[in-house]
Amino acid sequence: MCDGRFDLTGRVVIITGGAGLLGEQYALALSRSGAHVVVADVKGEAAERVASAVEGAKAISLEVDVTDPAAAIRMVEATLSAFGHVDGLVNNAALDPKFSLVHADEHTTSFERYPLGLWNRAIAVNLTGMFLCSQAVAPAMLSGKRGVIVNVCSTYGLVGPDQRLYQPARQAGPRTYKPVTYSVTKSAVLGLTRYLATYFAGQGIRVNALTPGGVYDGHDEEFMRQYSWRTPLGRMANRDEYSGAMIFLLSDASSYMTGANLVVDGGWTAW
Repeated sequence: MCDGRFDLTGRVVIITGGAGLLGEQYALALSRSGAHVVVADVKGEAAERVASAVEGAKAISLEVDVTDPAAAIRMVEATLSAFGHVDGLVNNAALDPKFSLVHADEHTTSFERYPLGLWNRAIAVNLTGMFLCSQAVAPAMLSGKRGVIVNVCSTYGLVGPDQRLYQPARQAGPRTYKPVTYSVTKSAVLGLTRYLATYFAGQGIRVNALTPGGVYDGHDEEFMRQYSWRTPLGRMANRDEYSGAMIFLLSDASSYMTGANLVVDGGWTAW
């Protein structure tokens, strides 16, 4: 028998970074649970593609730069214009540069020489973007006396990166690193989550964090082997394995939960 507390029928949820690897999965899963979704992403065409793939519920796409205060406000205004209310915000947009030639400088630069410009850019997207979007959506949620904000963290917000993962023995050339910016900004997400949860206490707004572990995205065999060895479940996550947790956090099934951090990492941080 289905537990109706997980039902999101008629609820309106904004997803920033909605065209990303996990953002797309959240949009599809939430819509299957009955929610109307707003796919917000700096890549407008990609957001439109995701919104068009949503079935069973209404969806719109918006091109949004979360570092722009005016853009965050316009995002909420467009949501209210389309649906009349907003029930959930998933702060998912973040910079997590892939290990590719395009981002080579970010991964081959040691901490001692890490550029201030890259530091400031990551803080603007990964942290300030969450602040601005939460700030923009708050008046509508306060007016409706209900709302849920979910801030997406990372295991590297809980523990430091295992840099050995990024130094496979067979690698030739310069050393590579997981940048300092990712861990620092994701750690700060938890502080923002707790602050907002207590700030909105008694006002009908719940704020929690979701901390996913590594998700498979075409990684090479050596990385997969090394990552899997470090995880109690012995593998990386599939891209759809965080969606259930997101539905839980946005639904009434988590009604007695605020200021918390739900860790779904295959046991990575349990060692």
